[in-house]
Amino acid sequence: MSTGTRLARWLVPVVLLVAWLGIGGTLGPYAGKLGEVATNDQSAFLPQNAESTQVIDAQRTFHQEETLPAIVVWTADGAARGDGIDQAQQAGATRALASLKGASGLAGPASPAALSKDGEALQGVVPLRPDLGEDLEATLEQVRKAADQVPGAEVRVAGPAASQADLSDAFGGIDGLLLGVALITVLVILLLVYRSLLLPLVIILGAVFALGLACGIVYVLAGHDVVRVDGQVQGILSILVIGAATDYALLLTARFREELAVSRDRTAAMRSALRRSLGPIVASGATVALGLLALLLSDLTNNRALGPVGAIGIACAVLSTLTFLPAALVLLGRVAYWPAKPKSASEKSAGQGVWTRIASLVDRAPRKVWACTLVGLLVCTAFAPTLQSKGVPLDEIFVNDAPSVAAQKTLAKHFPGGSGNPAVVIADADRVEQVTAAAERTGGVSSAAAVTASGRPGTGQQEAAKQGVDKQDAAADVLVVDGRVRIDATLEDAADSDAAKDTVARLRAAVHAVNGADGLVGGYTAQQYDTQQTAEDDRLLIVPVVLAIILVVLIGLLRSLLMPVLLVATVALNFLATLGVSALVFQHVLGFSGTDSSVPLYGFVFLVALGVDYNIFLMSRVREESLRHGAREGVLRGLTATGGVITSAGVVLAATFAALGIIPLAFLVQIAFIVAFGVLLDTLVVRSLLVPALVRDIGPPAWWPGALSRTGRDGVR
Repeated sequence: MSTGTRLARWLVPVVLLVAWLGIGGTLGPYAGKLGEVATNDQSAFLPQNAESTQVIDAQRTFHQEETLPAIVVWTADGAARGDGIDQAQQAGATRALASLKGASGLAGPASPAALSKDGEALQGVVPLRPDLGEDLEATLEQVRKAADQVPGAEVRVAGPAASQADLSDAFGGIDGLLLGVALITVLVILLLVYRSLLLPLVIILGAVFALGLACGIVYVLAGHDVVRVDGQVQGILSILVIGAATDYALLLTARFREELAVSRDRTAAMRSALRRSLGPIVASGATVALGLLALLLSDLTNNRALGPVGAIGIACAVLSTLTFLPAALVLLGRVAYWPAKPKSASEKSAGQGVWTRIASLVDRAPRKVWACTLVGLLVCTAFAPTLQSKGVPLDEIFVNDAPSVAAQKTLAKHFPGGSGNPAVVIADADRVEQVTAAAERTGGVSSAAAVTASGRPGTGQQEAAKQGVDKQDAAADVLVVDGRVRIDATLEDAADSDAAKDTVARLRAAVHAVNGADGLVGGYTAQQYDTQQTAEDDRLLIVPVVLAIILVVLIGLLRSLLMPVLLVATVALNFLATLGVSALVFQHVLGFSGTDSSVPLYGFVFLVALGVDYNIFLMSRVREESLRHGAREGVLRGLTATGGVITSAGVVLAATFAALGIIPLAFLVQIAFIVAFGVLLDTLVVRSLLVPALVRDIGPPAWWPGALSRTGRDGVR
């Protein structure tokens, strides 16, 4: 070997290593800066064509921008609880709210303090601007200080504004905490599994570099409004990149270890490992990235936001695995695995380890193995329809004792569920009486009244009749803008409840039935209803697209039609079984009444796209071994060779996603459980038992119409 060739063999890894050190040093800090370009304003993620979104646009013509209500609740303090609220306190509360006039964060005047029917509480609605962002907490603190001026009363703040403030607080410091927990978890698992001191650090360093690169790219794109980032996307990106980069790294390091056992030339060993690992790693990355990009088909902006951001993260994970990691391993050689010694694939197959025993079980009784596992998965799947994904009420958004949750419970105890957060109806002015009457007749609507020129709801027709007010007098002060009026309909049930959403559906039907009214129904409850309906439509569209993407990638990789269909079917079955178990755990263990409407779709994309990775790793190796040794021996050798590394990768990925559970939000806790449990189920049952047993039982026809389908079970015909 010439001196120039020898120099080039060392120079390329060194250059790659230096380049990645530069990337890590320059872009690494951006992993903690995404919060600067993130928004947790939930109104920004509404369906663009939904009726509630049209109402937001229509409200602007009334010079009444969409508001974020903060509902102030006063109850008698401990010393005076038995006496209830007196008139002096009610007057003081009204003055306190009036003192907020002109405050920068308000979108309009606060309402007077209203006394509950039981006389034990007061409530007032303070409309805040929905675009306050980081200033929301300061504005709410200003509201609390004003409300505290009422003597002898305890103050709480409820409503969407308080919930959004608690949401922002939950995401505060998410970058460092989540990343630290995930990395420590991965490090501990790798140390226990591989019993190597240096290799886990190299793998984690590569994952951190990939995350830094991804965050740097996303930061720039978000700063130029090319992509959107919220707290959920922010947290998921960190977990996704760390988990995926570790998975891909484990596959490559396992191959390199095998090659080192048969070759003393570390460069040649890495070249061979890369050649054999490139296809599965790229195919796995493409599957996940394209699956995430399918979210661009969603009508929900937060779903669309995750698509490109997640795909960028996966691309960076693949790039790091195929450049930084090979460079580091070539420079380290066998030292990377110290004190363990590399073993070849034949040495693994000849051993008596756990995967050799599992392979023997699959070989002896394949039909019994796949039949038993299939029955178990189908039993779990039977509970999938019981998973309620109609959204979660405000008091279940957080899994800890958030202040807004306690305030919401106090509000619900003393006032009608929908008070302070009405449904908003926009209709033609010449049909105001008919629309108001139709709204008041709707089941679940407590009252309805057109907004007057003063900006407050007027007297509804039923209330006007009770008070003996003439209809014409009741409607005389109604605010009319461009021939349109706004009618506020107070619902009987809590604005975030399923019953309120059902009321919105009935209210829309009643308003739409008024000829010539051109009515629209919006407001907080309608927004939740539209989000739920859109999420259901998204699932019907995106799920088949993701499955089709996975199928095409598998066909290209495995050069077969039947095998990819079989793998996609098993991954889909694993997802349904996971949903069934999740339904039981959420309802009977964690106490959730349901899940966020986006949880099933997110769970599907992550679990199916990531879950098929392990089948890609397994079946690409099985195909390689089958071409050499025949279909039967190929299954056994492939399972034995990849069993340990794939199981380790699955445990690492499950653990990293489980780290999302440290964020006290029901949405992320649910996603964490679904993905973590689903990955373990796929790794330990579907990929270890079901798929190998099916392929072993079917034999060469499983690879139809590829070349392997024309071989015998024990060799080429």
